Amino acid sequence: MRAENRAQVNGQTLYYEIHGEGEPLLCVMGLAADTVAWMLQVPAFSAGYRTVIFDNRDVGQSSMADGPYEIADMAQDALALADALELDSFHLLGVSMGGAIAQEIALAAPERVRTLTLAVTFSAGGAWARKLAEVWAERVHRISREGHVDELMLLTFSEAFYENEQGVEWVRGMMLQHPHPQPPEAFVRQLEACGRHDARERLGSLRVPTHVIGGELDILVPVWKSRELAQLIPDAQLTVLPGSPHGANVER
Repeated sequence: MRAENRAQVNGQTLYYEIHGEGEPLLCVMGLAADTVAWMLQVPAFSAGYRTVIFDNRDVGQSSMADGPYEIADMAQDALALADALELDSFHLLGVSMGGAIAQEIALAAPERVRTLTLAVTFSAGGAWARKLAEVWAERVHRISREGHVDELMLLTFSEAFYENEQGVEWVRGMMLQHPHPQPPEAFVRQLEACGRHDARERLGSLRVPTHVIGGELDILVPVWKSRELAQLIPDAQLTVLPGSPHGANVER
């Protein structure tokens, strides 16, 4: 089963798709990425789960925001989508920024989260991330879309991946031909929200079965952040993918 639709939730219009049958699995994607980024996972996930993928606010086919917001606001978007789909509880998977959103979902509604999987993500942005957002925001308005895609790819894929010229050109082409490119100002709003995220003091309250997944060669969200996250959440399991960059969902 596959359904495509839009839901009016939390003041936003969220595009979503449902694939497969079974226990519900809510998947939350990261910065600048939308449902397309799940395409290699959906066949496996939907074989055993009712898999819900969606575009966060400010990306893909969902609505663009009219001003700044927080990661917690994006978490409320996702919870409102779960309400609209009548998902009383669900397995929850978040990747990168989506992992920060998933943390806020689990903290806001722990009774609804059956299991929590946090991949290549972070417990807090901090001053470094806020400065990165400031510098990157200034640059993204000055460079071409091609330059922006090249920059994202360099931060997301491994050196080994770049030895596969055909693979690089295929992924680059897919990104450049995306029918719903993210506007620079929307990228900046998401990026700035990431910089302000900080759940470190609250994660110790979680009692949800949690699996943290890091990438050994991640240069955008380094693996020490995955280790820190796993230490902050009681009884969390940690897996580090050998040789994996940030873009584990595509490359690995």
